[in-house]
Amino acid sequence: MDQGITTHITKDATALGGKSWTAYLRLAIITLVAVIVSAALMHYTHAWIGLVVLFLALLYVGYQFAVIRSYRLYFDDVGVWLYSGILPWNKGIAGVKWRDLDEAVFYQSMWSWVSKSYSIRIGHRFTKSSEIMLDHWARGNDAVVAINEHHQAMIRAGALN
Repeated sequence: MDQGITTHITKDATALGGKSWTAYLRLAIITLVAVIVSAALMHYTHAWIGLVVLFLALLYVGYQFAVIRSYRLYFDDVGVWLYSGILPWNKGIAGVKWRDLDEAVFYQSMWSWVSKSYSIRIGHRFTKSSEIMLDHWARGNDAVVAINEHHQAMIRAGALN
């Protein structure tokens, strides 16, 4: 348990999924609005203005798409970890060690039940600033159950002091 936090996902880690399809809905709406606005600009002003607006919007949407895809939640023998980021200056891992874990919970609504996309919170016993809060998590209810079961198994086995 005194191992250090790694800077990459280890081979013995258990993956708990990624963002759900609902996380991409906002990007689809932005793309639709960008296409409509750029088409209007191409029709009523110079065509290059509309193309520049479309290019910038698609560049933004592409970047956001890659960021959403980069989110990975997993646990290993040290704790529960969230990996995210695509650029070197914002790529990293945040997490909660097993000994500091309070509980993992998911928030359910009719929309989350229908879409199987949940908001989850992985709590820290001592500080709220170290919690992991995620929205639009695919099968977040299953991820929370897996985290809590593993945590309870470690407590029962006496691995946490």
